[in-house]
Amino acid sequence: MRGGMEESIIPREGLPLVTIPAAGLHGVGWLQALRGVAAHLRGFSLCRQLIRRDRPAAIFTTGGYLGVPVTLAARLSGVPVLLYVPDVEPAESVKFIARYAQQIGVTVEDARAFLPAKKVVVTGYPLRKSLMRWTRVAGRSALGLEAQAPVLLIYGGSRGARSLNRAVLQHLPALLDLAQVLHLTGELDWPEVAAAREALPPEARARYHAYPYLHEEMGAALAAADLAVARAGASILGEIPFFGLPALLVPYPYAWRYQKVNAQWLAARGAAGVLRDETLADELLPQVEALFRDEAQRLAMAQAARALAQPQAAERLARALIALGR
Repeated sequence: MRGGMEESIIPREGLPLVTIPAAGLHGVGWLQALRGVAAHLRGFSLCRQLIRRDRPAAIFTTGGYLGVPVTLAARLSGVPVLLYVPDVEPAESVKFIARYAQQIGVTVEDARAFLPAKKVVVTGYPLRKSLMRWTRVAGRSALGLEAQAPVLLIYGGSRGARSLNRAVLQHLPALLDLAQVLHLTGELDWPEVAAAREALPPEARARYHAYPYLHEEMGAALAAADLAVARAGASILGEIPFFGLPALLVPYPYAWRYQKVNAQWLAARGAAGVLRDETLADELLPQVEALFRDEAQRLAMAQAARALAQPQAAERLARALIALGR
């Protein structure tokens, strides 16, 4: 999508990128809705051109409003579509796309209830190989962390999370007494976090490892951590289980409810706890303290998380796409 993070991430991988105009239509004013419809029409036209030019055997989409013009163009061009639904509960745009997809991959079995069941195959959440190669020892070494001291990983997704960042800064000295803190802030709040880090005493500053974003080293951070505090985007359904990482999840409150459902799915299976964004400033420190003091609870959460891991998810999706293309 134009203006998305993929414009910087995909070229780093050496892959070609074409951005497609699209816009959300749900919950917006009439003027914005009209602009959104116009963007979808432009996106549909561009997709038709790309399909005629490249003649794909099959198309893979993860849904969202950007997937609508892509899927409709594929349908009219006779190109089969594999839809992958990363979250437990799909958004309305995904349900719309599901009508036209030939096959649907889902992360967890519970997603089947929201979709045409006969099209659904449970694949798990795909993780890239560069993420999966990290070990605890290698991750700590790569990020300059002490080998034995506990590590608290805090991240708010690719764009960061302001309420989470500010709750961390509010309790930073106490958190640093408990563990080394590995804090991924996002670009927006980075100046504020960097200033707070510089204001710390030297000993505390050495235990505070803050970054605006990690690319290749994200797997190192996940492998190195003893406990994570994070938003509940779809990636946690793959990362938390694969790394057996106990987590406190803070669903983003100002979007559709999919993050809340993701967090509750992991919590119901004993792999995570859930914190509310509106009371995060008060809940963060006592919840983190309680888990660092209760090693047995963290070990139980880690075991529950590992039981949910599906490390072959990417291969399953690739095989499904190849079969559809044939």
